[in-house]
Amino acid sequence: MRRWSGWVLVHKRLVVGLWLLAAIASIAALQPATGAFEENFRPVPGREGFETNRELVALYGNGGDVAPIVLVVALPEATTVDSPGVLSELDAAFARVRKALPDARLASYASTRDRTFVSEDGRTTFALVYVRSVSPLEGGKEDARLVQAALAGVTVGGSPVRVTGLDALRNDAGDSGGSISLLVEVLVAAVGALVVLAYVFGSLLALVPLLMAAVAIPTTFLVIWPVAEVTEVSIAVQFLVALVGLGLAIDYALLVVMRWREERRSGVGNEVAVERALQRAGSAALFSGTTVAISLLALVALPVPALRTIGIGGLAIALVSVAVATTLLPVLLATVGPRLDWPAGRRDRDSRFWPAWARLVVRHRWAAALTAGGVLAALIAAALSIHLGTPRPESLAETGTARDALQDLERSGLGLGPLAPFDALVHGGDPDAVAETLAAVEGVQGTAAPRDWRREGTGIVAVIPTADGSSREGRATLERIRASADSLPGSVAIGGEAAQGADWVDAVYGSFPLVLALILGLTFVLLARAFRSLVLPLQAILLNLLSVGAAMGALVLVWQNGLGSEAIWDVEATRSISVELPIVVIAFLFGVSMDYQVFIVSRMREAYDRGGSTQTAVIEGIGRTGRLVTSAALILGLAFLALSGTPGTETKMFATALAAGILLDATIVRGILLPATVAILGRWNWWLPDRPARVLRVERSFPRNTEESR
Repeated sequence: MRRWSGWVLVHKRLVVGLWLLAAIASIAALQPATGAFEENFRPVPGREGFETNRELVALYGNGGDVAPIVLVVALPEATTVDSPGVLSELDAAFARVRKALPDARLASYASTRDRTFVSEDGRTTFALVYVRSVSPLEGGKEDARLVQAALAGVTVGGSPVRVTGLDALRNDAGDSGGSISLLVEVLVAAVGALVVLAYVFGSLLALVPLLMAAVAIPTTFLVIWPVAEVTEVSIAVQFLVALVGLGLAIDYALLVVMRWREERRSGVGNEVAVERALQRAGSAALFSGTTVAISLLALVALPVPALRTIGIGGLAIALVSVAVATTLLPVLLATVGPRLDWPAGRRDRDSRFWPAWARLVVRHRWAAALTAGGVLAALIAAALSIHLGTPRPESLAETGTARDALQDLERSGLGLGPLAPFDALVHGGDPDAVAETLAAVEGVQGTAAPRDWRREGTGIVAVIPTADGSSREGRATLERIRASADSLPGSVAIGGEAAQGADWVDAVYGSFPLVLALILGLTFVLLARAFRSLVLPLQAILLNLLSVGAAMGALVLVWQNGLGSEAIWDVEATRSISVELPIVVIAFLFGVSMDYQVFIVSRMREAYDRGGSTQTAVIEGIGRTGRLVTSAALILGLAFLALSGTPGTETKMFATALAAGILLDATIVRGILLPATVAILGRWNWWLPDRPARVLRVERSFPRNTEESR
C-alpha cells in the first residue's frame, strides 16, 4: 500500500480521468445493464420440481412454478352447491374468468363435479385458476387483479365470489418491486446515511462517503453488464448492488476519511496524512473487501444459477468499493479534502466513551464474555428451530378480500392446501387411475384430473394436500406423494410451486456445508495473513458464526414465532422463513461482520506491534474504531429498518434480518465479546509459528516493548 499510495498521489489527473470515463460509461450503461438481468430466482435445473414445471408450461402454457389463483364461494346458511341454480351461477361466474384470462387453465366443482372442490357440508367451494407468470418477481399478481376485476359484484347464491391465493394475498399487502421501488429505497438509505455522517464529521466531509457510493454503484453495474450479456444474471443482483454497494462504499470511505483526519490532527502535512491513511486504513479496507467478496463469491459453489450470479455480483460490489476507496478517495482528500473539512469548529477529538468502555470490558472480561455469549446462545438456540418454506398465507396480508376468502377456506375445513397444490404430470398412464392412487396418500385432501387437462399423451392431476404445501406437514406429504408416484405405471412427475420450493431447499441447503467450508477456509487464510496470527482469524470466524446464528435466531423469534411481527407490523406469525432468505442473509452478514472485525483488530494489531501489551491494544483498538463501527452499522441498520416499513411480509423479513444482524454484531459481538475474548486470550492472540509464517509469506513482528505478562 505504501507504493500504491505514492503512485496514486503522483498520478492524480490520470486517476480522476479514468474514474470520470468510468462514470460516463456507467451512466450510459445503467439502463441496458439492468435490462439484461433475468427475472428468475428459484430455478433448479435437473430437479424434478423445476423440470416438471418447465414441461407443464411448455405443454399447457400455464401453471408450473406459479401458485394458482383460488376462487372461493362461501354459501349462506341452508344453501349448498347442490341447491337449485347454484351450479349455473358458478358456471356463469367462472365464464367471466375464462373471458378475462383466455389462456388460463381452470377447474372447479361446476366443471368437474368432483367433490374435492367442496367442503363436507357442501356450503363452501373453490376453483383453481392456473396462469403463466410473465415475471417471476410478479408471479401471477397481475392476473389476480384481472380476476378480481372480472368478478367484482358477482354473487353465487347471494354470496360474493372472492379471490385468494398467494399472489392475491401479496396484492392485498401492497407488495411491490422494480426499479422505482429500488430507487426509493436507495434514496431513503442515502438520506439516513447522510444524517449519521453529518453527526460523525460535523462538516462537509459527510458528503464524501456518499459521493464514493454514487461512483461505486453505477460502476458495479458497468462491470456486471458484460456478464449479464453472456449468461443469465438474476434481477435480484440489482437490489444487492444498490443497497449492499451503498453500505460497503460508505464503510470503506468512512474508514479512510476518519484515519486521514486523525493523521492530520497529529500535525503532519496533508499529503503525508493521505499516504498514512491509505497505508493503514486502505490496507484494512482491502482485506475487508476481499473477505466480503469471498463470502458472496462462495455462492458460486451452489447448484443454483441465480445464487451463483448473486455471488458474482457480490464480488463486483466489494472490489469496486475497495477500488474507489483506494484511488479516487485519496486524490479527493489530497486536493480538496481540507476545504471540505468545514466548518472547522468541530474537530475530531478522541471519544472518551469508547476507551472507557474498552477499559470496563477488559477489567470485567469474563463477566462480559459470559453475558454476551449467553445472549447469543439464546438466539442461536431459537435459530435451530427454523423452518424453510413459503410464509404462512395468513401472514402475507393483514386485511382484504383475499384474506377473507382464506378465512372462508379455513372455517369450512378445506384448509390451506388449495393455495399451493402439487401438480402430477402423467406420461403414458391413466390420469384418473393416478388421481385415485394419490388421493389415498396420507396428507392428501383430494385429487382432481379434469378431462380438459390432457394434451399430447399427457395429463395433469391436481393433488390438494390437507396442509399448506410449503409447511413441514406439506413437505412430508410431498415426499409420500413422490414415493407413491414412483410405483405407478408410466411416468408421473410432481411439480407445482410448493414442489419446486422444496427442491430449491434441498439443492441449496444440501450444498450449504460445502459453501460454509469454502468461506471459512479462504477467510482464515486471508485473515491469518492480514493479522499475522493463527488465533485472531480463528476467533474472527467463530465470532462471525455466532453473529450470523444470532441474526437467524432473531428472524425466527420475530417472524416465524411471531414475537414482534404482530406487535410491530400487525402481521401474524409466518411459521416458515422464505427459502431463499437465510442463504443470502448469511452470505451478506458474514462479509459485513468481517468488515467490522478487520477494522477493529487491525488497530489492535497496530497498537500491539507498537507497545506489546494486549490490554493496551484492546483499549486503543476499540477506542479508535468504536465510533467508526457503530456509525457504519447504524447507517446500514437504519437503511434496512426503513425497508422493513414497506409493504410485503417477505420484504419485511429480509430487511429485519439484515438490520438485526448488523446491529447485534456491532454492539454485542464487536462491542463486548470481541474485546473480552482478546483480553482473555492475552499473548496467545498473536501466536504465529515460523512455518505458517513462511507459508503465508509474512514476517513475524516483535513488539518493541513486551508487557505481556499482564
